[in-house]
Formats: sequence, structure tokens, C-alpha cells
Amino acid sequence: MAATSGTDEPVSGELVSVAHALSLPAESYGNDPDIEMAWAMRAMQHAEVYYKLISSVDPQFLKLTKVDDQIYSEFRKNFETLRIDVLDPEELKSELAKEKWRPFCLKFNGIVEDFNYGTLLRLDCSQGYTEENTIFAPRIQFFAIEIARNREGYNKAVYISVQDKEGEKGVNNGGEKRADDGEEENTKNRGEKGADSGEEKKEGINREDKTDKGGEKEKEADKEINQSGEKAM
Repeated sequence: MAATSGTDEPVSGELVSVAHALSLPAESYGNDPDIEMAWAMRAMQHAEVYYKLISSVDPQFLKLTKVDDQIYSEFRKNFETLRIDVLDPEELKSELAKEKWRPFCLKFNGIVEDFNYGTLLRLDCSQGYTEENTIFAPRIQFFAIEIARNREGYNKAVYISVQDKEGEKGVNNGGEKRADDGEEENTKNRGEKGADSGEEKKEGINREDKTDKGGEKEKEADKEINQSGEKAM
């Protein structure tokens, strides 16, 4: 039976192959770049969510699974000296490393959901999910390393870096707002000063008008007085 999409259009053979590849456990594809790319597309959303999580919450308080304690205990018992702040891909991908990791991973079959599902793992935990800083790993391997990074304080570098940037952004926005408020206040003051000057000028003109009118009245009064004096004579 041919596979079909939601619109009943035939799905291409390439997509069927990709879907089949994604249904396989991580150990089935080895280091095949094409299959890894298919896994990457599906795992990227998980990576983005996780990175946002450790950026917004102190990682030391995070709980990734219901069995974090068991995962961490087994991990450090089997990989006591493994450096996890900056991973060496050979410690995960070499044939010798795979032989050591396989028994650990299988312990969580049926305990951790999709324990062998392909997941993106950062090599340097102080950096994000870039092409150079990302490697594929089974989900239980991701949990083991990231739980250890959280508990041992290594992932806090990401949290602090993001929080510092958010703080600087807030300070800059606050400075811009104060500058805008200051400019508005200056504009307001200039407007008030202009209005006051206009008012003073208007009052000066009114005083001059009143003075002129007073002088005219005095002249008229003097004229009337003179006329009355002439009539009296």
C-alpha cells in the first residue's frame, strides 16, 4: 500500500525513506550524515525548548525526568571522570566509547520514554546550539550529561549570560526612556517660557496703550478747563 499524506497525495520515496530512518534507534544509523540531518530536523524543536528553559530558570533547580536521581547516580558511577563542561566527541562516538555507553543506556529501556531517541547535544555547555557545537546522541545520553551539567553548575553560565544581556537591555531602554522624558520636559519648559514671554509682551503693549489713552484724556481735560476759563472771562 502506497503511503499517503493528509491530502491523499502520494508521499515521495525520499520522504518515506526519511520517515523510516527516523523510526530507527540512534545506534542503527551510525554516523551517516544524511540520516543525522533527518534526525536533526526532528530534534531541533526539543533543543530550542531546552535552551530557552536553561536560559530563563536557574538550571540547578531543573528536573528533566522523574528519575533524575537514578540517571545522575548511574552516570557518575560509570563515567566518574568524564569531563562534561566541554565534551570530547571521541568520548561519545568512538567504538570504544559506544561499548562503554551501551550498557548504561540499556538500563533505562522502559524507564525513560524514547530512551534511544536521537537528540541534539551541545559540546561546549557555555554555548548554544550551533552547527559547530552540536552532536547527535541518544536521549538517555543527553539526559545523563545535561542533568550532570545542571547539578554540577556548568549550565549556569548560559543562564547568567542571558540574564545579564536582559539586564543590560532593560537599563538601555530605561536610559532611552529617561532621555525622551527629559526632552519632553525641555520642550514643555520652552513652550511655557514662550507663552510667558508672549504674555509679558502683551501686557507691555496694554500698558503703553493705557498710558497713551491717559495722556489724551489729560489733554482733553486741559482743553475743557481752558475753554471754561475763556467763557468765564
